[in-house]
Amino acid sequence: MRLSTKGQYAVRAMLVLAMRQAEAPIALRRISEIEDISAQYLEQIFVDLRKAKLVEGVRGANGGYKLARPAEEITAGDILRAVEGPIAPVECVRHQDPEACQRENICIVRGLWKRLRDSMSAVLDTTSLADLANTTEEV
Repeated sequence: MRLSTKGQYAVRAMLVLAMRQAEAPIALRRISEIEDISAQYLEQIFVDLRKAKLVEGVRGANGGYKLARPAEEITAGDILRAVEGPIAPVECVRHQDPEACQRENICIVRGLWKRLRDSMSAVLDTTSLADLANTTEEV
């Protein structure tokens, strides 16, 4: 199982914002340069991050993006769900809807997939941008 580049880039871009809060707002072009990510791709990612209310756009000559909440309040799970959707290793445990899996009552491995989903969510939901910024060298 692999995260898409969209999820990976979203976390990296958000980490730039977290580590440079004093400079906020930061232009997408600058984030693109720092992280070597296409500016057009970042624009698509930031549409989702804005919809999820994780970032705020600032217009004008010195405009750009800043975190919508303190870095301590935004988790890796929040970011990934905003751009990737629900966190799940397989489709049958992607949603809480019991009818999402027609084999729920007879599937032997569904419990394994649920435990994996829950473990992944636990790690992502207890890791904030502040945690990542404190363990990462200055970008």
